[in-house]
Amino acid sequence: MTSLVVQLFVAWCCWWGMASPEAATIQSEPVETTTSSRMWERLLTEAEKLHLPTTFLRIIPPEFVRFEFDDLRSYAAEYHPGEHRMILDRSLSFNAAGGMLKPLTRMTHKELEVLYHELFHAYMDYLAIPGGQSVEVGVVSKGLMDFARKQQACRYGEVAITPIVQRKDETESRYLSESESWEALNETWAVFVGWAIWNQLEVQKKGGGTILQQPRQADQWIHRFEVAVQRGELRGYYVPEDSDERRVAQKRFLAKRSQLSWQEVVVLVKQVLGFPDKFIGQLKKRPGLLLFIKQTSIC
Repeated sequence: MTSLVVQLFVAWCCWWGMASPEAATIQSEPVETTTSSRMWERLLTEAEKLHLPTTFLRIIPPEFVRFEFDDLRSYAAEYHPGEHRMILDRSLSFNAAGGMLKPLTRMTHKELEVLYHELFHAYMDYLAIPGGQSVEVGVVSKGLMDFARKQQACRYGEVAITPIVQRKDETESRYLSESESWEALNETWAVFVGWAIWNQLEVQKKGGGTILQQPRQADQWIHRFEVAVQRGELRGYYVPEDSDERRVAQKRFLAKRSQLSWQEVVVLVKQVLGFPDKFIGQLKKRPGLLLFIKQTSIC
């Protein structure tokens, strides 16, 4: 039941705007670039107060992301890479007025999960543009993009999907196009980043401090990760390019065997979330993750 709830939430939370060229254009309320820049600076300040990762966000120029708000019905958020537009539901704006981002301290943990999911899309969008991997960006971010392209080819070119979401044990193989495989990777990684943020906040609210400073909280987060891996919850989706297939399913969800790999976990935990090597070492020692580590470290 928990796995199904996660799948349904993921289905609702995000739309990757470049996945389907024929996707309908939303009539939204644009926010001026200067306003978006101010929101970006405030976002970083508030995220640090909540002990949330900001290192990868500081790579993105303040004026890069264009924030917009709208009354979204099917999704809580959308990100359009080519236009660098992040469209959030009006409920994530201050007083639901559709003008400014609501203070992070007033967001629920689920809302922060959605926000970080989209922020990760913005990060990958920036790295993918010409000049996005410049010297100023740094070796770490350039390495992340190189790693992503490698994973796209060796893990997301052919995937297993669950044609019927509720029947997670019934799977089919799919060969994905370049754009489909890139979207599947992006959504899988963004799902994990959002999941990590939500669970970090859930663990921290019970004991205070941060999971990087409190061993007991770190252990609780790791246990949650262990359960998520065993249930196959850390997997993404893509929108089929074929219009006939989209009439059957707007999204195709990846199956458990195509969930996030151990190699991807290590890279994202270290380079995006900023967790130290000691934390990764703790993950490696968990008995429930040994088979996962062995089976997915293939690229």
